[in-house]
Amino acid sequence: MTKYVAFLRAINVDGHTIIKMTDLKQMFESLGLQNVQTYIQSGNVIFESDITDVASLEKQIESQIEQATGYKTKLFVRTIREVQAIAKKPPFAAKADETAYVGFLKEKPDKKHQETLLTLISDADDFALKGREVYCLRRDRERSVFSNNFIEKILKVSGTTRNMTVIAKIAEKYK
Repeated sequence: MTKYVAFLRAINVDGHTIIKMTDLKQMFESLGLQNVQTYIQSGNVIFESDITDVASLEKQIESQIEQATGYKTKLFVRTIREVQAIAKKPPFAAKADETAYVGFLKEKPDKKHQETLLTLISDADDFALKGREVYCLRRDRERSVFSNNFIEKILKVSGTTRNMTVIAKIAEKYK
């Protein structure tokens, strides 16, 4: 069995697309996924499965959530080892008044869109890309252009974003 983490996009944010974590856990279990656990209310689900085709797994879970809730949502699945590698070697280390983020993408963005994002590096924001992940170091919240919608618009790829502190906690807790 492989341990995975599913990161759901845009649930339980600003009172929209509300899904209780107990219900979310049951949706995953109804697909035969094992040892299902949720981490905080923002749609992080840790589970185990024999399925190795991640794209198929994502589609099955997205379909189950839509059937159960009526909400069409996207999710992004990574192995726990991938999450641990992200937590262990992020391109940025946030200082006291900075925040580091990672965005999980459906696919690796093309070179042109990657280059466009990198032209937007400024005193307020720094960006880096590694495969299907995009990283942001937000140095100045007031002047920052960073948001999940901004990343999707520039890279032309669906994604969801998490604070690196959350990623580090998931990597440590669910070894």
